[in-house]
Amino acid sequence: MKIIEQQIISKDPKKKPEDAIVVTADFIAVIDGSTSKTNSRLSWWMSNGRYAATIISRYIKKMPATTTSAEFCRGVTAAIKKKYGRRHAELYATHPEERLTASCIVYSRLRREIWMVGDCQCLVGDNYFDNPKPSEQLVANQRAEEARRLIDEGKATVESLLDNDIAREAIIPRLLEEMRNQNVTYAVVDGFPIPRQKVKVIPLDFSPWTIVLASDGYPFLKPTLSESEEALEEQRRRDPLNITTFKATKAFRRGMNSFDDRSYIRFTV
Repeated sequence: MKIIEQQIISKDPKKKPEDAIVVTADFIAVIDGSTSKTNSRLSWWMSNGRYAATIISRYIKKMPATTTSAEFCRGVTAAIKKKYGRRHAELYATHPEERLTASCIVYSRLRREIWMVGDCQCLVGDNYFDNPKPSEQLVANQRAEEARRLIDEGKATVESLLDNDIAREAIIPRLLEEMRNQNVTYAVVDGFPIPRQKVKVIPLDFSPWTIVLASDGYPFLKPTLSESEEALEEQRRRDPLNITTFKATKAFRRGMNSFDDRSYIRFTV
C-alpha cells in the first residue's frame, strides 16, 4: 500500500474534526464521527463524535492483519460498548441519540477488501461506491423544501439562513426519530450489534488499483484531492444552502470551513 495524498479538515475552524484517518501496515481507514444531536457528552474533553472516532482509531491500530469484516464489526462494537458501562446500558439502548456513533470505511491489505459501515464513500479505479442512510435524502429534501418555503414567503433569505439555519432546526425531530433505526435499517458503529447485511463489502482482485476512501463531507468525490476540493468549493459558490444542486441536512454556515468535516485519502495497492 502506497499513500499518494490525504487530508482532514474540520467544518469548524475553531474545533477539532470528528473525522479521523488511520494508516497501519495492514489497514487504511476513514472514520466519520457523527455530529451530536444533544448536549450530553461521555468525555469531558471531546464531542461524542470525536470520541467515537478516537476509540475506533485505537481499535484499528491494534487489529491483527487477519481480521475479517465480521470480526471488525464485533470488536469495534465491543470497544464502544465498553465506554457506556453497565449503569447506563438502558439509557443508551432506548436513546440512540446519546450514543457514541460513527461511520467508517476500512481497507484490509491481507483480505483485499473494503468494508463500508455506515455513510461513507470510495472510488476503486473509476468505480464509485457509497453506503448512504436510507432516509438521508428524504430528510435533506424536507430541509430543502422548508428553506425554499421560508425564502418564497419572505420569512428568510439565503443570507439569514447561512447565519441561522432554521430550516435545519425544523428537521431535528426527524433526525432524532431516524436515529432509532441505527443498526436496524442501516449500519453504524455505536456499541450495539451491527447487522451484517447492512455492511457493504467490496472485494478486489489482485490487479493494481488506485483507491480513494472519503467521508461524506465531499459531496462530489473525484479521483484527486484537488478535484474534490474544487467540486466542494463550486458547490459552495452555486448553492451555499445545499438545497438545489446538492441537497444535505446542513448548509455552509457563515464562518465555517464547510458544511461538514471532511477526510480524504488516496492510495495504491
